[in-house]
Amino acid sequence: MPKMKTRKAAAKRYKVTANGKVKFKKQGLRHILTKKNSERKRNLRKAGILSEAGLPEVKRLLPYEF
Repeated sequence: MPKMKTRKAAAKRYKVTANGKVKFKKQGLRHILTKKNSERKRNLRKAGILSEAGLPEVKRLLPYEF
């Protein structure tokens, strides 16, 4: 059986931690920043953790990460 290919777009967006959680960069910090308050922008800088509902999809896109 041939090897499965990793989706490179997903590999650039998601990182799997040592405990098996999936880390990603939050959206909304690229432009139109003047109307967002400082606290909101500060929280957007932190990495997000993917919920359990999104894990099966990421596992399919990144077959060798888990």
